[in-house]
Amino acid sequence: MGPLTIKPIRTEQDYEHALARIDALVDAAPGSPAFGELDVLADLVEVYESRHEPMGYPTPLAAIEFRMGQGNLRPRDLVPCIGSRAKVSEVLSGRRAITMPMARALHQHFGIPADVLWRGSAVEPDMRATRRAP
Repeated sequence: MGPLTIKPIRTEQDYEHALARIDALVDAAPGSPAFGELDVLADLVEVYESRHEPMGYPTPLAAIEFRMGQGNLRPRDLVPCIGSRAKVSEVLSGRRAITMPMARALHQHFGIPADVLWRGSAVEPDMRATRRAP
């Protein structure tokens, strides 16, 4: 085996080649030249992804605050979607999670993307819908 030829990842094609090479080296023994190549390629891929991948989703609260700023909305404008001024205050302060019905209403009335509102543990199920009668 000759000397390793590792080059910077500058294009999508370079990126795809690096990923394919990483797949081929994934079982390399620690301390081996192949493991060293794997280590360097993984670092290069990480740098490339950090520069070229989308930033990701905002938090549900950040999305609500952004939409409020866009539309000159005040907290009281959210009452029909969230339920009461107290609940709006709790949601905006992060003390209350967004329920599925709140997320649906915010999406329908204010156009906040549903996938942003429903991401992760920020959305809790509506307990009324999950309770069973005794």
